[in-house]
Amino acid sequence: MSQRETYTVNVAGLTRHLPLFEVAPGIRIAIFNMLGDTYVVKAAAVALAEQLKETNADVLVTAEAKSIPLAFEMSALMGIPYVVLRKAYKTYMGETISAETVSITTGHPQTLYLDEKDRALITNRRVILLDDVISTGSTLKGMQTVVEKAGGEIVRIAAVFTEGDTDWSHVVALGNLPVFTDK
Repeated sequence: MSQRETYTVNVAGLTRHLPLFEVAPGIRIAIFNMLGDTYVVKAAAVALAEQLKETNADVLVTAEAKSIPLAFEMSALMGIPYVVLRKAYKTYMGETISAETVSITTGHPQTLYLDEKDRALITNRRVILLDDVISTGSTLKGMQTVVEKAGGEIVRIAAVFTEGDTDWSHVVALGNLPVFTDK
């Protein structure tokens, strides 16, 4: 197996080397996967919770799956519940609210589902949307659509990283990842 090129980042004081993967011809991104990295999850949660401490919010909402441990840790630190929008419907979820997205890492449409049991946590509540990386904004738009359909009010958006040169100034983030293009 050949040595994969990496991009080095600082995540709340921790250094990580993110592997570069081609997501389209001539376009590579640094893949940030915090699953299983307890130290990064905890450090990022503390840093984001600190930046959000003045935000009057009732609930954190994230999409399945890589940001689930971050939402859990931030929920504990901030003293508010979290809701996970699922990417597959299960019959036990009842009458869901859903929206379609296209993630840069999957390249195909996905649907986000709000479980019936979680609707009350969002309806008439102040919501912080949370993700690991916001790249194209498609998953973010899907989360926004679900929260709005459920009657929630989005008060902040937060992520460990934003990606690319889109104006992400409205997002509370710990850093920005570049998009690498072959020229």
